[in-house]
Amino acid sequence: LLICGGCCHNYAKQSADLKAGIEGRIDAEVTVVMTDDKTTKAKFDLYQQKDRWAEGYDVVLHDECSANVTDKAYVDRILAEHRRGVPAVNLHCAMHCYRWGDYRQPVKDGADNAGWYEMLGIQSSGHGPKAPIDVSFTGEVKPISDGLANWTTTTDELYNNVRVFEGVTPVAMGRQRQPPTKQEREADPDAEGRTETAVVAWTYHYGPQKTRVFCTTMGHTDEVVASEEYLDLVARGVAWAAGRAD
Repeated sequence: LLICGGCCHNYAKQSADLKAGIEGRIDAEVTVVMTDDKTTKAKFDLYQQKDRWAEGYDVVLHDECSANVTDKAYVDRILAEHRRGVPAVNLHCAMHCYRWGDYRQPVKDGADNAGWYEMLGIQSSGHGPKAPIDVSFTGEVKPISDGLANWTTTTDELYNNVRVFEGVTPVAMGRQRQPPTKQEREADPDAEGRTETAVVAWTYHYGPQKTRVFCTTMGHTDEVVASEEYLDLVARGVAWAAGRAD
């Protein structure tokens, strides 16, 4: 089940590329649920129609961009299915969904605003410029990374890592050259910027059922989502989350 929509991305094209890319790589049938709401307040009727909204699916892919949805009861309904054991794959802007309070600081375990991050495994609050990312695999989750070569994306966004929860296993790291900020240029006209590094793909086990979760922060542009490298990574993440990596 691929759930997508909300702000800032071409979800019609990206969902079509994800569906074709996954179905062309593994034995899977992808059902797409997409909203026409293009704001950061996008909600999905599916989450509210019944308690077991994910019933019948082996894995749920969250590809929504709903940063300003702050209804805790609504978010808890989403999380309940994953706490019950339905595997999750979280893509790109899903990392910046369902956040409130001081989400730029590391959340505390069990805090009112920690629920979504506790499912993701990594808390992110923002990203750098739209620029290529050098991606390198760690080799720590071999069913996902074996045979995949390091690569450099086209234009993408490197999401920061505010907090990495215990139990997260990095699958890939990302490096991005970022220009100096406005404040840095004002202080030093010759400032050269910096190279930032972050975890860009990982696995995690969530909740009492140790539900399998795979995440990647990459996938902002249509070009990245349609790339062979990205689709290889996501398809393998889906298979791993569903417990069928072999």
